[in-house]
Amino acid sequence: MAHFRPCSCFFAYVALALWFLTTQGQAQGQPNGDSFVRIQRNKFVLNGSTFLFNGFNSYWMMHVGVDHAERNNVSAVFRDAASTGLSVCRTWAFSDGGERALQVSPGVYDERVFQALDFVISEAKRYGIRLILTLANNFKDFGGRQQYVQWATSAGEAVNGEDNFYTNALVKTYYKNHIKAWVEEMAAYTKSIDKRHLLEIGMEGFYGDSIPEKKQYNPGYNQVGTDFITSNLLNNIDFATIHAYPDIWLSGHSEADQTAFATRWMWSHWDDANKILKKPIVFTEFGKSDKDPGFSVTSRDMYMSTIYRNIYNFARSSGGTFGGGLVWQLMSSKGMEPYYDGYKIILSQDPSTARVITKQSNVMSNLSHLLSNITHGA
Repeated sequence: MAHFRPCSCFFAYVALALWFLTTQGQAQGQPNGDSFVRIQRNKFVLNGSTFLFNGFNSYWMMHVGVDHAERNNVSAVFRDAASTGLSVCRTWAFSDGGERALQVSPGVYDERVFQALDFVISEAKRYGIRLILTLANNFKDFGGRQQYVQWATSAGEAVNGEDNFYTNALVKTYYKNHIKAWVEEMAAYTKSIDKRHLLEIGMEGFYGDSIPEKKQYNPGYNQVGTDFITSNLLNNIDFATIHAYPDIWLSGHSEADQTAFATRWMWSHWDDANKILKKPIVFTEFGKSDKDPGFSVTSRDMYMSTIYRNIYNFARSSGGTFGGGLVWQLMSSKGMEPYYDGYKIILSQDPSTARVITKQSNVMSNLSHLLSNITHGA
């Protein structure tokens, strides 16, 4: 069974093309409205009110959902997430080649896997949780760009390596046919067929040559192959994202240094979102691995509390430009070992972490109401 690691490689361009799937409506018994999250004045809004959120990653849901006997794991995580006030889930809507592949070969799909994805979407709606669906991956897990290049090679195309994912006409055609969005060209294509969903690239946030002085915020490197500013300025990209794994990026540094880096990282990108991009920003991946030396649940709770406090403060200071954060990752307790990556959080077994998450969900919800009242009062 495939394993996935969080996006920790900072030398490769992050080829994630994400939808902000906002058609799920509210939990049962709550008003549905038009149910689409939109952007106004550089913040997320829902039915005319500010939408701030606390969320999570569970990348494995579609893959697990192929087996009906395992679908209870999907339901359990959504149920536990809803109980702590989590309202957005980021999960994979792709699997290219390999076991339980959605796209078996270019343009050829396994209906069972589509049904599994339908189940994930249905359960999200059941528990009032909105989805960010990831449509591609930079890394080898679940296919990603390597699989697309391999398919082109098998078709007789002359390709020179995985980076041809971004430039080769046949590979890009495969990607388009799968309704993918590749920055400028592919994002425009996606918007041409669906204008109601929000789109983001899924970048970790590394700075490039557009503003050289920003490179000082990169984790010890000047050249990382991406440019957060240039890519997110594109008109068809609706909101920006960052990830942070200081335990990996600054391995060997003290916990205080790693936490300080994460705070600087967040501040710099929040500042960019406000002053340069004029778009909302979401912290789409962060966590602490139990494989780290000296790990404890207490240290994880303290780290998450710091991240959450930063998200809240940045959101409050800018009137909602910092939309929320998605912790990596929530899991169920039964039969999930093949997906464990060190960052797992099992809410039913981690009551102190569940309390930290619930507190953040509450303060972000309260801030949403406060900002909405200020806006409507104006």
